[in-house]
Amino acid sequence: MTTTTEAPASPPTAAKPARSKSGGGGLARYLLVRFLLIFPTVFILVTMVFLFMRVTGDPITAAQGGRLSAAQLQERIHEAGYDRPILVQYFEYLGQIARGDFGTTLTDNQPVTKLLLEYGGATLELAFYALIVALIVGIPLGMLAAYLRDRWPDAVLRIFAILCYATPVFFAGLLLKLIFSVWLDVLPVAGRASARTELQITSIDSPTGIYLIDALRTGNGAVIGDVLSHAVLPGLALGLLTAGIFLRLVRTNVIGTFSMPYVDAARSRGVRESRLVRKHALRPALVPIITVMGLQIAVLLGGAVLTETTFEWEGLGFQVAHYLQARDFVAVQGIVALLAVIVAVTNFIVDIVAAIVDPRVRF
Repeated sequence: MTTTTEAPASPPTAAKPARSKSGGGGLARYLLVRFLLIFPTVFILVTMVFLFMRVTGDPITAAQGGRLSAAQLQERIHEAGYDRPILVQYFEYLGQIARGDFGTTLTDNQPVTKLLLEYGGATLELAFYALIVALIVGIPLGMLAAYLRDRWPDAVLRIFAILCYATPVFFAGLLLKLIFSVWLDVLPVAGRASARTELQITSIDSPTGIYLIDALRTGNGAVIGDVLSHAVLPGLALGLLTAGIFLRLVRTNVIGTFSMPYVDAARSRGVRESRLVRKHALRPALVPIITVMGLQIAVLLGGAVLTETTFEWEGLGFQVAHYLQARDFVAVQGIVALLAVIVAVTNFIVDIVAAIVDPRVRF
């Protein structure tokens, strides 16, 4: 009699882990969400600007009150449509923004978009100089503070960082002017360039409004030097504001990186501390810098109003201060709304860079 033996049941096959689909798809989804967030961000900012500008009444009365008779004032208000319900004015303003029309100034009858083309280059150039100063000062000093953690240079650098972002921009600007322009007499006190340099820059074909680019196009070393010498103090005054934030961020992240296992492994192999800072801690420390850079663009644009006024740097910030003094709230409303759009778009670009540098920010 033959006995049949049953074959042992084969163990259940382990389910294969699902393949991650978050590579390119994750990046595309992240960028799409960030792009769509531009619209509610701009909508909220534009709404806030519109409401704040209406708190003081209609712009015609604010700008022309006391200069016109009551009848003339009411006629101007009616022509501009400011006697209509606030919701009607609001939706009409949104429609203008959607068409790219940010209004026309009351005092000199100029389209706000023309002001952007004429003075936006100056503000962009100043923000670029300030960002360069912030990166050159903030990143190396932050790494040095982390390397010398809990020693006296670290304490000095932390106090320096606090002073940088706590000191008002206009006060820093006045102090720099006093030291380098009045006492030492080595740098210009105000303006974007000397009169002779401005004449040469404006005489070239199709000037960009960014003096450094236009100066490079002239090929004249004296013109380039004059433009850069005028940019030193405004760039420092505005750049140190952000440099202090970058210094603290880099210091904190480098110290955090030092506690990672791969750094301990490198240290056990005898790698020097200075090399650990340069090779292993630098890139992780730069990721938060890129992440917050979009927020700092808004800080730089806000600080540009005081910086440009202090140094007579004729950009959008200088124009905002001028129109505020003239109580031309239409001009202020248009410029601020335009800057809100620029900040929102800049944040989107920074999000793209951050997602490429560090994939973890996509999730």
